[in-house]
Amino acid sequence: MTDTRSGEMNTLLVGLDAACLPVLEPLFEEGAVPTLASLFDQGSHGPLESQMPPWTASAWPSIYTGMNPGKHGIFDFLSFDGYDWSVVNGSHIRERTLWELLSYHGHTSVVVNTPVTHPCREFDGALIPGYTSPENPPCYPAGILDDVREAIGDYRIYARDPKPTDAKASDRYCELIRMRGEAFRYLVDRFQPEFGFIQFQQTDTVFHERPGDLDTVRDIYAEVDAQLAAIIDAYQPSNVIVVSDHGMGEMNGYEFRVNEFLHEHGYVKTVNGGQGMPTWATVRDSKLKEGVEAQSVELGAAARLIQLMARVGLTSQRIGAVLKRVGLDEVVAKHIDTDLISAGTRQVDFERSMAFMRSRTEIGIRINLEGREPHGIVPVSEYDVVRSELIELLESAKGPDGKPVFDEVAPREQYYFGPEADTSVDIVTVPREFDQFLSAMMPGQVFGTPSEPWNHKLFGVIGAKGEAIDASAGLEGAHIFDVAPTVLATFGIESDERMDGRALPIVTSPGSKAYPTLEAGAVEETDDDMVEERLANLGYLE
Repeated sequence: MTDTRSGEMNTLLVGLDAACLPVLEPLFEEGAVPTLASLFDQGSHGPLESQMPPWTASAWPSIYTGMNPGKHGIFDFLSFDGYDWSVVNGSHIRERTLWELLSYHGHTSVVVNTPVTHPCREFDGALIPGYTSPENPPCYPAGILDDVREAIGDYRIYARDPKPTDAKASDRYCELIRMRGEAFRYLVDRFQPEFGFIQFQQTDTVFHERPGDLDTVRDIYAEVDAQLAAIIDAYQPSNVIVVSDHGMGEMNGYEFRVNEFLHEHGYVKTVNGGQGMPTWATVRDSKLKEGVEAQSVELGAAARLIQLMARVGLTSQRIGAVLKRVGLDEVVAKHIDTDLISAGTRQVDFERSMAFMRSRTEIGIRINLEGREPHGIVPVSEYDVVRSELIELLESAKGPDGKPVFDEVAPREQYYFGPEADTSVDIVTVPREFDQFLSAMMPGQVFGTPSEPWNHKLFGVIGAKGEAIDASAGLEGAHIFDVAPTVLATFGIESDERMDGRALPIVTSPGSKAYPTLEAGAVEETDDDMVEERLANLGYLE
């Protein structure tokens, strides 16, 4: 067991969103990230398999709880109540986090920028939330963000808009990364934690906002490396573990519009305006969510006119396609009200459809089941038959290249199990090699060019070095569920027997045990349009 005397950092967990060996190895060869390269070279490292779905909002909770989404409760960037949705937040987490388990054992933690951690729960230490939180979130303990800003200057959750004075495109990203490092060091000095967890989101964001800009990627990773070096030099943690939630790579396949495919086979019914999610991807204003609630929105005269036009076939998608061809789509999107777009969009009619893709980042199909959905039309007695038919249909889907669209189409229980599993999709659809882009949009054709030229891949990375780390041990088969048990093992602490992962061979496992049930509290709805706008800008909301 590693010595965990108070005031000394026993374990530093570093989260690099979307990091993977195909991205890191060229940086190692160029000498752009010497701290990471040294850690990987002197310690143990290898691929880290992600989960379904391999997206930030669901995968990081799996990392810091050690459990699958059917237990911790986060399946997507969105949470659904019937056919309506809101952005997920920390109140949706139904299991203990790493820092809460460490607090249970008397250890202090500092956590900075970890996704889906707002609103915060009490524990021994300090936490500044990350992705899906508002720009100025309440932190833990109360008032700590004000103290951080007074100590280091500005601190932002999200990158500012570009300025003409920026010397390089990477300036605003690197500014955020420096804020993370400075805030983390301030909190470590103040709280003297035995566990530190710092996450860097910009290593993912850059691929969505600036796909293919490898110079900016290099700048971002170099700044992360510099902040990591400063932390290690200042605190000499006994163990350092670097993990990512998924990988990143170019999309060389095609876009498969799942709802369009289901519509062709009679499962999805559509409506031109009035219900369902808006699907004109260029709409990026702060009213995005109103597309879901269009049936309850009072439409103005212009919106009613657009809705009438849509009902005779002149939908927003068709208008948008014309505008895109003449280069005016982004200009119009900045000035037109979302009510107008929503009123004219061809959408899934959730109430009349048998099954549908609610959100592309769920990577699956939800059946409109009687007694579960507000207007369910599939009888419970027919659920198994309908699901089997859908699985067979989706398995048979072939792309323009003649190859299967999916590597696997599976019932949800193959991936999700636990008390929250019923809120997930009914069918999990795994795109082939994660090179086919799944979309919930309905533009009239089943196939198209991927909306995102770079996107998530299944394998991220793990690297570890330290007193409790056996660098000679292999990491074959490492999974993100294994991260939490492995971190706990560096403290000599048993993992929760409900965890789905195991302590990796690089540490000595102390085994597992039962912990008291967590009283997670009520779920709070995210009431911040800007969070939705950021998710839309990165392509997570269509």
